[in-house]
Amino acid sequence: MIVRVYRAIRGRMVNALVRSLPYFRFIREPQNPTQHIDFDTWWRQRVLGHNYHAYWPMHFTSRVTYTQNILVGKGAFPGFMPGCYIQGIGGIIVGKYSIFSANVGIISANHDLYDSSVHNPGEVQIGDYCWVGMNAVILPGVQLGDYTIVGAGAVVTKSFPDGYCVIGGNPARVIRQLEKDKCKRYEMGSPYRGYIREEQFAGFANKHLKVSP
Repeated sequence: MIVRVYRAIRGRMVNALVRSLPYFRFIREPQNPTQHIDFDTWWRQRVLGHNYHAYWPMHFTSRVTYTQNILVGKGAFPGFMPGCYIQGIGGIIVGKYSIFSANVGIISANHDLYDSSVHNPGEVQIGDYCWVGMNAVILPGVQLGDYTIVGAGAVVTKSFPDGYCVIGGNPARVIRQLEKDKCKRYEMGSPYRGYIREEQFAGFANKHLKVSP
C-alpha cells in the first residue's frame, strides 16, 4: 500500500515537472479529444525505444513498420491503443482526428498468392474524423471517406470513399448511413502533429517521409 502511494505521488510530481518544460508542450496541449499524450507514453517510445521511428504517440505493445510511408494527420494516433499492428509497406494516409481502438490492424501490402516472398502493395487511405473499432482490420487498397465508423471486429476488404457511414462485418458492409449535417468538425488548436510542431512538419516530411503532407 505504501509503495503504491509513493509511486502515485512520484508520478504526479514527475508529470507536473514535465508539463512545466517547454519541450513537453505537446503533453500540455491536447491534440485529440479522446486520446491524450502522457509522459509515460513518451518515455517508453522516445527513450526506451518502443516504436521509436513513429513521429506520433503509440502504445508500447503496438507495432508499426515502414513509418517513412505513413502520413498521419493532426490529432490522429494509429496504434495509440494496445495491441495494434500498422504495416506501412504500401503506404498509409490517415486524416486528422481519426481515432483507433485496441488491436486494430492496418495492412498496406499482402503476400503474393504465388510467391510469398513478394509483397503486393496497396495504399490505404483513411479520411478525417474516422473511428476504427476494436479488433478491426483494414486491408490493402482500402479507402475510407471522412466520418467512416468501422465496427468492432470488422474486416474491411473494399473501399467506402463516400464516408459518412457505419460499416461492419466480414467482409465489411454499410450498416447505417450518417446524416452529414449532424457530423461535427472540430479543431483542437494544438501546434503539434504528434511529436512534431505543425510549422516544422513539412520540413520533417521532406527529410524523413516518402509521402507528402
